[in-house]
Amino acid sequence: MSLQTAPRTAARVLVDQLVIQGIDRVFCVPGESFLAVLDALVDSPEIELVTCRHEGGAAMMAEAYAKVTGRPGVVFCSRGPGATNASSGLHVAFQDSTPFLMFIGQNPRDVMTREGFQEVDYRRMFGTQAKAVLQLDDAERTSEFVTRAFQLALSGRPGPVVIPLPEDMLTDTADCIDGKRATAALSGPTTEHINAVRARIAAAKRPVVMLGGSGWTAGAVRDFRAFAEASDLPVCASFRRQDLLDNQSPSYIGEIGLGANPALLNTVKTADLLVVLGARLGEIGTMSYTIMECPVPTQELIHIYPDPDELGHVYQPDLAVVSNAGAFAQALAAGGPISGSWGEMRARCRADFTAWTAPKTSPGAIQMCEIMAWIDAHAPEDTIYTNGAGNFSVWLHRFHRYRQFGTQVAPICGSMGYGVPAALAAKFARPDAPVICIAGDGDFQMTGSELATAVAHKLKLKIILLNNGMLATIRMHQEKHFPGRLSGTQLEAGNPDFVAFAKAYGALGVRVSETSEFAQAFTQADAFDGPSLIEVMIDPEAISPNVTLSELSGAS
Repeated sequence: MSLQTAPRTAARVLVDQLVIQGIDRVFCVPGESFLAVLDALVDSPEIELVTCRHEGGAAMMAEAYAKVTGRPGVVFCSRGPGATNASSGLHVAFQDSTPFLMFIGQNPRDVMTREGFQEVDYRRMFGTQAKAVLQLDDAERTSEFVTRAFQLALSGRPGPVVIPLPEDMLTDTADCIDGKRATAALSGPTTEHINAVRARIAAAKRPVVMLGGSGWTAGAVRDFRAFAEASDLPVCASFRRQDLLDNQSPSYIGEIGLGANPALLNTVKTADLLVVLGARLGEIGTMSYTIMECPVPTQELIHIYPDPDELGHVYQPDLAVVSNAGAFAQALAAGGPISGSWGEMRARCRADFTAWTAPKTSPGAIQMCEIMAWIDAHAPEDTIYTNGAGNFSVWLHRFHRYRQFGTQVAPICGSMGYGVPAALAAKFARPDAPVICIAGDGDFQMTGSELATAVAHKLKLKIILLNNGMLATIRMHQEKHFPGRLSGTQLEAGNPDFVAFAKAYGALGVRVSETSEFAQAFTQADAFDGPSLIEVMIDPEAISPNVTLSELSGAS
């Protein structure tokens, strides 16, 4: 680490801190309010600047990049409309507990509080959507503020920090020294806690372990799998954290999230011990807070989480442990397997999972279960799968088997449009790993313009676009609550020709109308040196694996 004291502009100091923090890539839509930072990046070849097409896509890209790399994601956006556009990615980082820094080019200091051009008070705007909003008004404190932002983003429950940068401040000269590389201040598990957890598991008759949250490593996932299997424990994943245990493991019993297996929900409700390792116990991961009683569950609850303020926030645990999830998992595994009488229960839960994920036949010429099975059979186990939000994602989450840690990049917050920028981020972070984005027609159109960014950087990734001509999730709820009263959820008439759309950007575009055509389309995409889009024409009747559109509307 250098301790520079020679005068530098604040923009130069800021970029120097990014280098010290190990940032190798930042995402942005350029704006005049942070031109000085763009200029400073010219002299920092260690950092690649990725120019995106929309601030929402840029922010989601930065957030997904953090998920894959484990280091904070960094996005730069301009003031006002730029920041409000980027707020969609900020929200993902907050609810998904992702370390993330959002630098905003702010108005010059001499016009602030006068409602200058595109002026926003970001302390008020983002005060509840970030761990902190640190407006940098003094160039002399640049390294202090940036270092603090990284430290905050990483520590405790990871999350986003917002740093507004007044335009005129960035060109001020500063005489400050550089900071050090930030590392998370971890609370390691104590021997007392490990022994207490082991004793409670051993005494249980119907234990269930739930994995989730951030802060895991490949080593922690590997060690916990060995421990769980040797102990014959049933283990479920919280919403969109399915890659924390190989889905082929006999201990894996499914995911608690949208459209969860009723048998799994019943298993959790009737458990006598629930060990929650890293998950926050939010609304989706608890089925709207119904798998346990609030505030005191009938199950004995052990909750291991890195933020003490979250423990007892909704559910009062019998044992609360402040610890990084991965560190606790490894310490628990180090003690060896635990013997108990739950082996038969684990086998039943695994059989329930197998039955729930068995292939189903859908209306129409496209059978998504067959397509997912083909992908699983032909795509490497290290393939990274990304998605946004919509009914289309059930085909991935329910019927795909996640085999390795770091292969699921999806928004816990349920944000549409996430899959495409996340796919780019995954390919940037792990260029040798295959990347597949599963998107819906409505979902894709939120951020589909980032296909241009993928083409510009020659990113070889696949987008499998499931086109049923509607916003299927909303249509499903609409038919449940207001049957036969269609309003606002139709897309078919206004959808573009997605194949032509992809080709217009310079990507490969292929349309699949029958299941038998998919293998050839996938092989064609494999051979293409760049991004590809495979449009799969889904029958609108196939609105979900469990029910048809006609059944929802009462027409049959």
